Amino acid sequence: MNTDACLTLTPGEPLTYWQRAGLALISHLHGGRDVILAIDLTGSVDFNEEGQTRLHQIIQDSLRSGDSVYVVPFAAEINPLTPNQNSWGEGIKFQGKQEDIEAVFQKIPLESNANLRNTDIQKAELFVYRKLAQLNQCRLLENQPVKFQSVVWITEAPLLTESGISSDTWIETPADSPFRQKQSPESQERQGWIQALPLNQRSQTITTNNIKNYQLTIVDVPPTIQEFCTPAPGGKETCLVNAYLLQELWLPVLVFGIFILGSIWGIKYFLSLQKPWNLEVIFPSDEDREKQKCVLKNQQRIPIGDEDLSSIYCPGGEIRGYLERRGNYLYLNPTKQAPIYYRGKETLQKIKLEQQTIKINCPEQSKGDQDFDIVISIINK
Repeated sequence: MNTDACLTLTPGEPLTYWQRAGLALISHLHGGRDVILAIDLTGSVDFNEEGQTRLHQIIQDSLRSGDSVYVVPFAAEINPLTPNQNSWGEGIKFQGKQEDIEAVFQKIPLESNANLRNTDIQKAELFVYRKLAQLNQCRLLENQPVKFQSVVWITEAPLLTESGISSDTWIETPADSPFRQKQSPESQERQGWIQALPLNQRSQTITTNNIKNYQLTIVDVPPTIQEFCTPAPGGKETCLVNAYLLQELWLPVLVFGIFILGSIWGIKYFLSLQKPWNLEVIFPSDEDREKQKCVLKNQQRIPIGDEDLSSIYCPGGEIRGYLERRGNYLYLNPTKQAPIYYRGKETLQKIKLEQQTIKINCPEQSKGDQDFDIVISIINK
């Protein structure tokens, strides 16, 4: 793929809150980070026992499977010991195995170099932050998930200073460095990336064996890409980020929406199962008999025809059937000890009752099978 658009990248337009949230969601869904170990090779940094311990903590305890690890040595130049080699490369694909840890350690120069005396820290910052932006922008163009990024700076030099660094701020910047000039293209580009990328910095001071200090600084960069909106015919404009978010998130959002709707339905269903039903029973065949009120919980049943106060009255001493609640459904289950009719037919097996109000008939055998109607209404299903 032609990557000129990401390798010649410039800072883009500000992102909205929802665009930043969408990019963060993409990064979390797919996992993996870009982790850059940017190491000052001058004599100001000495990897004594404490320094190596903290590096070991970062590499063994902080790196996660799926991370890509890059080692960027620097001094007055990037990769000064082997300037003809690619100072960025493909990175080490970290899978959490011991050989991955060893591979990262083998790429780290644990000893400073006496021949390297100056550190152009602003040149190193421009190189690293521009490369980070390029990595995610290339992913955008390749329709790949963007990643969360972190830089581990190991240097005595001050970070994220104003453009045009003076000797009062940092004396080691080479005299001919364009970064000493505030308005130089290099200084302006570095400042543009520092302003465009959402950088979060944390530092830890480490004391060397010769009682000097340097900083181990973590700069975290939430997943971001550069937005470029261009006017389009018809009074419209074409942008990069929203189309990318739609492509990357439509399926996760759909699945998440289905999950949310399913969860809401599940909660409502669960709560409905916990709710007792209030039943009202009237006896049209016996106007003198008071109406009954019953409570029916899930997995409970009420007998029809027993003499107990909790049962539904009907003539005769036998139990003709049961009203059973199973979930949010009501059933009539006959015992066949005496006939019970529903919708004009004798009920001989368990049936589901679909209506809120049902009418059953328990004929009085002592009166020549005279009808005895019972009307049962569910008040608050």
